[in-house]
Amino acid sequence: GTRNWKTGFLALGIAAVLWGIAHSSSSVERSLDVPVSFQNLADDLVITGQSTDRVNIRVRGSRAALRNLSPAKLEYAVDVGGARPGTGSYDVDVSRFDLPRGSNIVSRSPGSLEIDFERRGRRAVRIRPDVEGEPAAGYLMGQTEVEPSHVWLTGARSEVMRLDEVVTETIDVAGLQTPIDREVRLSLGGGHVWMEQSQPV
Repeated sequence: GTRNWKTGFLALGIAAVLWGIAHSSSSVERSLDVPVSFQNLADDLVITGQSTDRVNIRVRGSRAALRNLSPAKLEYAVDVGGARPGTGSYDVDVSRFDLPRGSNIVSRSPGSLEIDFERRGRRAVRIRPDVEGEPAAGYLMGQTEVEPSHVWLTGARSEVMRLDEVVTETIDVAGLQTPIDREVRLSLGGGHVWMEQSQPV
């Protein structure tokens, strides 16, 4: 009885070791969302839309291989050299990913990216201060000066050419008795337009 018990225990021990080896070397899968970036965009074009800003990949490999996989270092770079105004379609090529040995990509989503391009435009527009509130009793609102008076904007041509002026963030003068000098941000509307040069206003 004792011998059988020892043999059974030994067999159990061997089974546990074999299971541990198999488990540690068995394939596992991991899902990763990889950010999309763009390379070689022509100076006269602006990207105004894209079907997604991330590509999802499922990676299969040993636990050791996936431990060596650093998602923070992964990026899907799309070469948009040669793009023209309009919408371009780009197949997602998973062979570009540099993965640890012992791992491979089993699926990706989406299979292609749709990217919208528009001609770049530039225009100088005046800056209008947005002032609200009433000065202290007995005081009147005097002259408002903006420095610089105009700013060069660049971005998607259709959006830039619609603008005749840009407005500052709201400047509250309620209760004031003395002149103020304040640096303000400009409200560009949140589209595909930005200041050509960053400068204080």
